[in-house]
Amino acid sequence: MRRSRLGHSAVEVTELSFGAASIGNLYTPVGPDTAAATVDAAWDVGIRTFDTAPHYGLGLSERRLGEALRARPRDTYTLSTKVGRLLEPRGRDGDDLAHGFAVPATHRRVWDFSADGVRRSIEESLRRLGLDRIDIVYLHDPDDHEEAAFRHGYPALERLRAEGVVGAIGAGMNQTAMLTRFLRDTDVDAVLCASRYTLLDQSALAELLPEAVARGKSVVIGGVFNSGLLADPRPGATYDYTAAPDDILRRALRLQTVAERHGVPLRAAALHYPLGHPAVASVLVGARSAAEVRDAAEQLGRSVPTALWDELRAEGLPPYAGPITYEEGHAR
Repeated sequence: MRRSRLGHSAVEVTELSFGAASIGNLYTPVGPDTAAATVDAAWDVGIRTFDTAPHYGLGLSERRLGEALRARPRDTYTLSTKVGRLLEPRGRDGDDLAHGFAVPATHRRVWDFSADGVRRSIEESLRRLGLDRIDIVYLHDPDDHEEAAFRHGYPALERLRAEGVVGAIGAGMNQTAMLTRFLRDTDVDAVLCASRYTLLDQSALAELLPEAVARGKSVVIGGVFNSGLLADPRPGATYDYTAAPDDILRRALRLQTVAERHGVPLRAAALHYPLGHPAVASVLVGARSAAEVRDAAEQLGRSVPTALWDELRAEGLPPYAGPITYEEGHAR
């Protein structure tokens, strides 16, 4: 599996990254054996980049991912986690489904983008992971905490990078405006952009991706299926975590028709599409089973004919940024 460096850092990522939110019991429980088998499958297909966060299952994702990776040679994979939410004990009253995770509500999330909060978050993540270092740290969802993130959280990450505590730093969000500001006004190595550069949403093309190219920074793209619709377009499918509106569903079905005319599953086209942009270093895909991981790797390994992209461009679905070439079935 191909690797790319993040920005000007020495940290490398594989073109397909494993998102560990699902093994933190996103929406529904995942058993410990299934979680371990899912990470093992990711390793077996060549994935060497793994992403997690304290937010995912109130630390469960970090604990499970760390346990699954602990016996692997540490220099052979890249691990990212996030800061901005500290976990404070609160007992076991109820569950955490209000935040999307099927776990007991033993802790509450406390927003904290202060310098002390960033360092404490990393220390606690290292304890949960049971590992000796974290390669990439992202400021996580600072949408409503912009001033604190830029004035305190980001400088703290920059100092930790200078100290060699982490190898690369950035921010991860579901929007493009603030991520573009991070690229423009700070020295982040990369940003993680979820759901804003897909076959259904190309808003990252306006500023974010051109800014990354101009400054030699990298972008990791998550949410390539827009929370499910592009994996299986049908009535009742979700788009950005809610029921897909009728017009969006019709667009997805149209994309599926074009893809299948060229013998390509829509989810394969959805995985390949972001990798066509020179700023994109990796596509981050969540999985809750070994079968889902193997399917993602299989779709990425498919040859996607140039004629498919030509037809999509001719129909205006979707617009592309700059020239795209294809080799060995991969967009580059």
